[in-house]
Amino acid sequence: MSRCCTRQVFRCFKWLERLGDRITGAAGPVFVALAVILLSVGTVCFFEVVQPALPWPWLTTPVCALIALNLFVHYFYVCTVPPGFADDDEPRPASETGWMWAKKRSAGVRWSVKGEPATVSKCKRCGQLRPEVRLFHLSACSRSRVLRLGCERSHHCRICKRCVLKYDHHCPVRINQCVGIHNERHFVLFLLYLVVATACYVGFGWRFVLVGLGIFDDPWPYFMPPMSFMLSYILAVVLCMAVSAMAGWHLYMVAHGETSVESQDNEQYRRVARDRGESFVNCYDLGYARNLQLFFNVGPEGYSYYTLFLPLRVEPYTHGRWWARRAGFEQHLGVRPGEELTDDDEE
Repeated sequence: MSRCCTRQVFRCFKWLERLGDRITGAAGPVFVALAVILLSVGTVCFFEVVQPALPWPWLTTPVCALIALNLFVHYFYVCTVPPGFADDDEPRPASETGWMWAKKRSAGVRWSVKGEPATVSKCKRCGQLRPEVRLFHLSACSRSRVLRLGCERSHHCRICKRCVLKYDHHCPVRINQCVGIHNERHFVLFLLYLVVATACYVGFGWRFVLVGLGIFDDPWPYFMPPMSFMLSYILAVVLCMAVSAMAGWHLYMVAHGETSVESQDNEQYRRVARDRGESFVNCYDLGYARNLQLFFNVGPEGYSYYTLFLPLRVEPYTHGRWWARRAGFEQHLGVRPGEELTDDDEE
């Protein structure tokens, strides 16, 4: 009886979860429009009120303009560039020549570095073919062994109802789509430039808040009303603190060669391996510097480092069917057959 009640409660929570997904998915364009409006208002406030008072305008003006340009363009990219789906045709290295694309090095951008191919099977939810790795599943009762298929760096998004390559998370509030292999770079750079922009606003604009409050006798000769400026300043303070934590966490995961989903899975693997006296090693972790180079696709075999400071399109280092791994590693160390975590089969 209790087991039946537990199952019904679980199904009820699942239904509420899916309802929340539909609501936030439908309201996604509204959230994106609101974000654009708030970013625009903050930018206008900064360039009308704060920026003219900065020293060395010949230097600070171009730098501030470049930060704002990166902020808006990377937000545009992360909202419009598809994350990369498992059922897309397997691409080849593109020879993009548009002005929005970064120029490749003469040696050519790597498509995979010491990569290993992934086997392909169908997702049980949407039927899409996606890169996977075979493993044996040992049931809890230890009576039967069943061959299962565990996903390799691709996961099914229950909102998009498609399998996303190198799935990180679905972001309905900020970008209204998934973060995957093709737009994850723009997502992280958008977070970093948002932190830099709000920090500049907070650091250089505090005096004008005091003027707007009437603490100083200085006049307010600006078109933007004092109340609008102070509200945007408060929002900048909140965003600076919140997004700094988020950007720092994403950089930490990138430096360790994992996504948000993989970070949770790897923590479980570490706990299981530690309980039996073993060590867990992430086969995708090539070291901090190498992981960052591969993620941003910069360095001797990638694009030039200036692409981190200019809002240009950059290809990922791989198309999602091959992955760079540690030398001699075909899978994670410390994970035994049956312990691989896969997408939840519960609908």
